Amino acid sequence: MSHREVLEALSGLLLAMFVAMLSSTIVTNALPRIVQDLDGSQTGYTWVVVATLLTMTATTPIWGKLADLFSKKLLVQVALVIFSIGSLIAGFAPSMEVLIGARAVQGLGVGGLTALVQVVIASMVTPRERGRYSGYIGAVFAMATVSGPLIGGLLVDTAGWRWCFFIGLPVAVVAFAVLQRTLHLPVVKREVHIDYAGATLLVGGVSLLLVWVSLAGQQFDWLSGTSIALVVVGLAVLAVAVLVEARYALDPVIPLRLFRDRTTSLATGASVLIGISMFGATVYLSQYFQLARGMSPTHAGLMSVCMVGGLLVSSIGTGRIITATGYWKKWLVGGMVLVVIGMALLSTIDEHTGLAVVGLFMAVLGLGLGATMQNLVLAVQNNTAQADMGAASSAVAFFRSMGGSVGVSVLGAVLSHQVADTVATGLARLGIEQQPGESSSIPDYSSLPGPVREVFEHAFGTAIGHIFLVAVPFAVVALVLVALIEEVPLRTTVLRADEIAPAATVQAVRR
Repeated sequence: MSHREVLEALSGLLLAMFVAMLSSTIVTNALPRIVQDLDGSQTGYTWVVVATLLTMTATTPIWGKLADLFSKKLLVQVALVIFSIGSLIAGFAPSMEVLIGARAVQGLGVGGLTALVQVVIASMVTPRERGRYSGYIGAVFAMATVSGPLIGGLLVDTAGWRWCFFIGLPVAVVAFAVLQRTLHLPVVKREVHIDYAGATLLVGGVSLLLVWVSLAGQQFDWLSGTSIALVVVGLAVLAVAVLVEARYALDPVIPLRLFRDRTTSLATGASVLIGISMFGATVYLSQYFQLARGMSPTHAGLMSVCMVGGLLVSSIGTGRIITATGYWKKWLVGGMVLVVIGMALLSTIDEHTGLAVVGLFMAVLGLGLGATMQNLVLAVQNNTAQADMGAASSAVAFFRSMGGSVGVSVLGAVLSHQVADTVATGLARLGIEQQPGESSSIPDYSSLPGPVREVFEHAFGTAIGHIFLVAVPFAVVALVLVALIEEVPLRTTVLRADEIAPAATVQAVRR
């Protein structure tokens, strides 16, 4: 494909990715109003988020494997249709139960789009040229991250929360049409063996563990019978899945042979740790600005521009340099160094830290993330055969999402525990008798006396700084794993050298 043809097809892919990312960020500010209007509970509030996370993460490797077997264009369009159906149901949901089910359907579509966009780009562009296009993905990520909370807050205040689900539908329709007109990829016809057993076991085991990390500490204790049952059964199911994939599956969902490659193994491990440190810590920055600094949701969303701006500059800049030189490792290692530094700097913040200083720390972290996330996938794709490109690319995304889920839950538990202790100590110092459960709840700041409000602001300010400190060791280990990856210069062909000769004899049908 020429550069113009790639850009035309890429526009449809980026629209699809934008609408998928927007669906997660736009609902953040709408959730309190949604739960209130649908007479929901805290459990329902949690499941509206967990349902999408669950289906998205569990199905990502399956979508990636399907991309190795069937038309990638058709699969992207199917994912868009599934996402649109889920959005429609969510927009018209009459109850929390229907909304949670609709969010699960949305997650199926988001999982497909998350996995497939990277795979399609890998089929259109050589690894050497791929860096220049990864910057566009970073830009879309930045736009969705910044605009989502702002658009969501505006829609809730003007048109109603249901439009948070409807607004993505026109974008999805446009993306579908653009892909239909511009995306033309060869489909290699070969015998297909769908690994039903492996897919079912993988989804089942992952789902049980995600339910555990998402609800532990809220719906049940971390050290409880429910926790033990979920962990034991989840790990047992995954053990059986590994056995099936290794010995019985003709075409496994996640081919274990991929992990014989040193780059893939190290990058996968680094992805888990980056997910824990990055998602686990940064997701609470919005709480810091609202609960420790007294900002509105809209202003808190605007503060994220600092981190996303750094991510955007770094993603585009490193992508173009890597395309020009063909070498990527020093940028990947440098990005992880900045991630560690950014995390360490953010661990020093409290409720009195200057906003300009906090913004600078966030920009450092953003610069590191921009040089890390896409280039980690690029390193894996460069070593992977085209026949396994979907499985390998989705595996990196899958393990990063798993790490993020664990990080959000575990660091959230640390945050809640520290806030409760600090609030209890602060109120006791003021001579205020505390009601059971009061220290773990988030009160309406406008109704609090000044000294009590300061207690809560101090609690959230110091606790959120502390969870960044907890996340630093995970980022350091990720840096070590990245440093151990052996650099292989980016190839200038879509196929590996050992695939080029056999590929010449295969009849490709353009669709």
